[in-house]
Amino acid sequence: MRYRPLRHNSEFGRVYARGKAYVDHALVLYVLKTRAKQTRVGLTATKKVGCAVQRNRARRVMKAAIDEHLDYNIGGYNLIFVARAATPRLKSWQVSRAVARLFRAAGLPDKALRPDAPPPASRPPRRPSGPAPEDAAP
Repeated sequence: MRYRPLRHNSEFGRVYARGKAYVDHALVLYVLKTRAKQTRVGLTATKKVGCAVQRNRARRVMKAAIDEHLDYNIGGYNLIFVARAATPRLKSWQVSRAVARLFRAAGLPDKALRPDAPPPASRPPRRPSGPAPEDAAP
């Protein structure tokens, strides 16, 4: 089950005006508690982010991170995620960590922290743990 989207400009305006903002280097999260039983999510990437290809990548990476962390049974919230200029240049695991930090700051439950949750699909690359290669030039 996916989240329900925010679609109308008036809904976005209401969240911007009445909601609380949480800022990270990669994203901005606006949260507004509502009386509804379902959580609705809006994604925004302005032209400050870049050309259409970069804006679409920012939205795609945000959707993947939201799916990893948003539990759909948290009650009635309207959430808006706003991409910043650095978002399309970040890896998916970096955006996922940013979403986790924003959820923690906003006091929202994180689905990835539950003990029965599957591991996140995107993780940082592992660094080699062995000694440095001998073929390297001094």
